Amino acid sequence: MKLLRYGHKGDEKPALLDADGHIRDLSGELPDITNATLTPHSLKRLRELDQASLPVVTNPGRIAPPWNGMGKFICVGLNYSDHAAETGNPIPKEPILFMKPTSALVGCNDAIVLPRESLKSDWEVELGVVIGRKARYVSEADALKHVAGYCVVNDLSEREYQLERGGTWDKGKGCDTFGPVGPWVVTADEVADPQHLAMWLDVNGKRVQNGSTKTMIFGVAQLVSYISRFTTLYPGDLISTGTPPGVGMGMKPPTYLKPGDTMVLGIEGLGEQRQTVHAWDPALIDN
Repeated sequence: MKLLRYGHKGDEKPALLDADGHIRDLSGELPDITNATLTPHSLKRLRELDQASLPVVTNPGRIAPPWNGMGKFICVGLNYSDHAAETGNPIPKEPILFMKPTSALVGCNDAIVLPRESLKSDWEVELGVVIGRKARYVSEADALKHVAGYCVVNDLSEREYQLERGGTWDKGKGCDTFGPVGPWVVTADEVADPQHLAMWLDVNGKRVQNGSTKTMIFGVAQLVSYISRFTTLYPGDLISTGTPPGVGMGMKPPTYLKPGDTMVLGIEGLGEQRQTVHAWDPALIDN
């Protein structure tokens, strides 16, 4: 099952994508897709619906973040050995964790707005893991039972802010619009193996990232188990699991995003994002 939301900011409606690729409105079944929708009981109820009886949305317009009320946006750094190498970092002995504020969250095709005076903003296609059941000190063997589904994430990063301005990575990762998620959440029962998904990202029509989740250093089950030792995970929390090589910082010379650039990115079976980069303009963030 593929769950999504559509509509203008503040007026989003719940929907699902059926097997024929039609968006079906869920407004008659629930007011919104929220954290509570992602629990096993709620997902079971949605699976039992007659999808063919739901209204077809012929012109959805904006595709919003797939659920409302995300609690935590947790990210994993340097989780692909070849990406660690391109950035000049050693392979981590334990997962590197940082947070994006939920104010960075935007829809999959929303505008990317560069911070004022940004010169080193970068792209990162990543597999998102959506929690569906409370997880605290869960074992690796049981970890995937706590996953509601998976999604595409673009973990945008301002490298100067992240690496040259002191302190933690968060200040370069949490800029407004630096967390596109979606287009939908694909429930876990439809993803046979989260460690065998092709992933890619193009900038201005050129393929720059071309990888697979099979080369993660720490797999999805390991990450859910590990993170649950340090913070309780709740339904609707998101874990963004790291990026394969091909980021702008690793190019020779380094190449960064500028106004007018376009990014197209996707993960096998999870959909595609398309974004245009803009200079600082708060109206593009707030509207």
